[in-house]
Amino acid sequence: MYSQRIPLAERMRPTSLEDFVGQEHIVGKNKLLSRAISTGSVGSCIFYGPPGTGKTTLAGIIAKLLNANIEKLNAVSSGVADAKAVIERARSQKQMFGTDTYLLLDECHRWSKAQSDCVLQAIEEGSIFFIGSTTENPYTSMTRAIVSRCSVFEFKKISEQDVLKTLKRALTDKENGLGEFRTDVSEEALKFLAFACNGDVRTALNSLELAVLSTKMGKDKIIHVDKDVMAECLNRRPLSIDENMYYDYLSAFCKSLRGSDVEAALYYAFRLIKAGIDPLIIARRMIAHASEDVGMADSNALLLACCALTSCEKLGPPECFLALTHAIIYICEAEKSNSVVVAMNRAMADAENEREDMVPNHLKNHPSTNKDGHGKYKYPHDFGGYCEQQYMPDKLKDRIYYEPSENGREKNLVRKKFAKNGFKPKK
Repeated sequence: MYSQRIPLAERMRPTSLEDFVGQEHIVGKNKLLSRAISTGSVGSCIFYGPPGTGKTTLAGIIAKLLNANIEKLNAVSSGVADAKAVIERARSQKQMFGTDTYLLLDECHRWSKAQSDCVLQAIEEGSIFFIGSTTENPYTSMTRAIVSRCSVFEFKKISEQDVLKTLKRALTDKENGLGEFRTDVSEEALKFLAFACNGDVRTALNSLELAVLSTKMGKDKIIHVDKDVMAECLNRRPLSIDENMYYDYLSAFCKSLRGSDVEAALYYAFRLIKAGIDPLIIARRMIAHASEDVGMADSNALLLACCALTSCEKLGPPECFLALTHAIIYICEAEKSNSVVVAMNRAMADAENEREDMVPNHLKNHPSTNKDGHGKYKYPHDFGGYCEQQYMPDKLKDRIYYEPSENGREKNLVRKKFAKNGFKPKK
């Protein structure tokens, strides 16, 4: 059975929507993509999200359900000539048999502008339908021309429950899975793997396969796999941490940052990392707290948090741990102010609830000075960089969203409109 050595994740790849797990927000009942599939109206799409979440799998299922020709390319190894050959074959198929062709492109963000441009006309005229899959945000990593011609769907991490269900199915599937083996994989080991794979089904299945194939049979002729074996195959230390503990530790980390306790923040961060949590999760939380809890009191905190995230992405462990530690210490030691999050919440509330928000005439794209206007727009640089004039709509002109604190650099901020209104920084 294992002469072909096809990875378990590839063998267990779903071929129908019934077997597809996750992404209910995309393919759930009455969702846009689900409706498009049922009516045969799926156009060009881009699927983006974390690895192992079903992007390539769903693209293949769609093409199969629509009885279309499937052409597959990988942006890393293909060029303009490959794309042009696909287009020519697609045009021939459509002309002779009236059959649609779907071009499935993995790692589509790797295509250059020239490669992307060569398929634009074919997409426009319907010669091919393009479905690209990528782990990168297409709005920032791909050419605008091709993104504008596609519907973009964001994939989320697969839930722990769905990963667990997939693992159990793989253990019992005799045709494509590990059902031919006599195995005894503990529930604890499966739950650990489902949690520690961080929503990546491919990683989970391949780790399960490695655990089964690398473990010798016991005297009872059964392959026994426990949590320690599974952790070794996943290359993660099996510390005693479950879903509840994960959220408790993460909450404690965030509160330690806010509370300026360096030792606690460092401990909880590395407790999570040693339990198998992706360091990127820690870095993302720091970016949020650099604005929420430090904010304008010390804006360098946000810069260091972003640098830590980049280090985690570009360097990876263990080198990135230095930048991560650096940022954690800085955020903890920085003076704190929540004025940014307060200002955001106030502005968002008005933006959502206020409807009488006409832009003052002198700020409009075509300003007027009629009787309903507010005079001519004053160019601030003609007045030394600042001049008094109304920017907010009439109904909101007295609103104050951002109130500087007296912490850190905020105490040095002088805002003339506050002085005019008698505003004093909050303590």
